[in-house]
Amino acid sequence: MSDNVARRGFLVGGAVLLAAGCTSNEPEAAPSSAAPQPAPAATGGNEQPGEKVVIGFSAPAADHGWIAAIAKNAEATAKQYSDIEFKPVEPTNDINQQISAVESLIAAKVNALVILPNDGQQLNQVALQATEAGIPVVNLDRIFPDKLAYRTWVGGDNYGMGVAAGHFIGKQLKDKGVSNPVIVEIQGIATLPLTQDRTKGFEDALKTYGFSVTAKQDAQFTVETGNEVATSLLQAHKKIDAMWNHDDDQGVGVLAAIKEASRDEFIMVGGAGSLNAMREIQSGNSVLQATVTYSPTMASSAIKLARLIAQGKGMSDLVENQVPQSITLASETITKENVEKYLALGFES
Repeated sequence: MSDNVARRGFLVGGAVLLAAGCTSNEPEAAPSSAAPQPAPAATGGNEQPGEKVVIGFSAPAADHGWIAAIAKNAEATAKQYSDIEFKPVEPTNDINQQISAVESLIAAKVNALVILPNDGQQLNQVALQATEAGIPVVNLDRIFPDKLAYRTWVGGDNYGMGVAAGHFIGKQLKDKGVSNPVIVEIQGIATLPLTQDRTKGFEDALKTYGFSVTAKQDAQFTVETGNEVATSLLQAHKKIDAMWNHDDDQGVGVLAAIKEASRDEFIMVGGAGSLNAMREIQSGNSVLQATVTYSPTMASSAIKLARLIAQGKGMSDLVENQVPQSITLASETITKENVEKYLALGFES
């Protein structure tokens, strides 16, 4: 979910049972989600024990399902390797505290750092300090603006989420012969680059069907605000044809508002891939017909990449000797037809 995400104080994620990913710093209820379990480490090749490495880890507080899943995935993956010493610092949504925590890992001379910053811009300088100290940084999700601040970035495709949501809605409406549809969009935090990318992808995909967004409003990645924003949009539009909600965590509140208003004339698409969203889709009796992924399993991949980089290895399935500089995960569309395949990767909201 990629910048200071006020994400989700009710659980949700994707993977972290905390977006977005996904992404919220305003907790509502203590997250209690079960992160998807990373696949067991395979044997042979790069999975064989190598040089012992210490991997530092810093992320925002798990106040939301997606973020919670991020932290759990990172820890679970590190435990799979006998050659990794996992050194997490206290998660926090305070920028200065996260900077201090990362500085403590630099002082401890860890072999690699995995950082999901509260805000990429504001933590850029401390990431540069790590790089200058000879510590490779794996930048997770919310990107540092300076490419010198990280060795490798791994994260979801925010633009691709919007494209996937736009194509699902566009095709559904075209197939139904709907013209001039009322399409509403519930964003996360409107000022974040990740949100802007999701909105741009959505708009671009809808244009290919001759459609556009009728109204959009941001819901701050929280259940409470999701409920308030959805209630407002439902009151403002007596008829809606389609709704895209950027984040399944805040979607808990959105769905509650829809049920309270007894509205079911439209189709809805979610975002991130939470288990509660998948169960709604699976039921077949909800307006929520799809969700587009932004999986917290990216944290597992970040730990694996940090290990390889610290050990001076490349990815065994690639020809190159070095780990790539950037890895963008695809955003996949989960529907009733394929939901069974994704349940193992979901996170509780």
